[in-house]
Amino acid sequence: MNYLIDSDWVADYLKGRTEALDFLRSLGAEGLAISLVTYGEIYEGIYYGPNAESHEAGFRKFLQWVDVLPLNRRIMQRFARIRGQLRKQGQLIGDPDILIAATALHNDLTLVSRNLKHFQRIANLKLH
Repeated sequence: MNYLIDSDWVADYLKGRTEALDFLRSLGAEGLAISLVTYGEIYEGIYYGPNAESHEAGFRKFLQWVDVLPLNRRIMQRFARIRGQLRKQGQLIGDPDILIAATALHNDLTLVSRNLKHFQRIANLKLH
């Protein structure tokens, strides 16, 4: 597994956007995962968006070829370090993004996201 996919790409994939479909399929052979945080964010969109049943079915199909990485104590410790450093620098971002970044760092994965503005603030995070 090489890539941790952020919620923005997963949402676009589930909406059937060609760019996301092609891009994630091109990375698929190298191994893809999502964070448990992304799992929750996507389910929020499913539950409170239109066509919940069809979107949930699409997400379940997506999950057949993507791992869901849990949070654990080590990831939470890394989260605390990242959050504290960002706060100290006056560059704080949302906790979900920090948790996703901590998951990528802990598992030595490249984070695939369009939200580079936030994620570039995190030291040593590999971005695609």
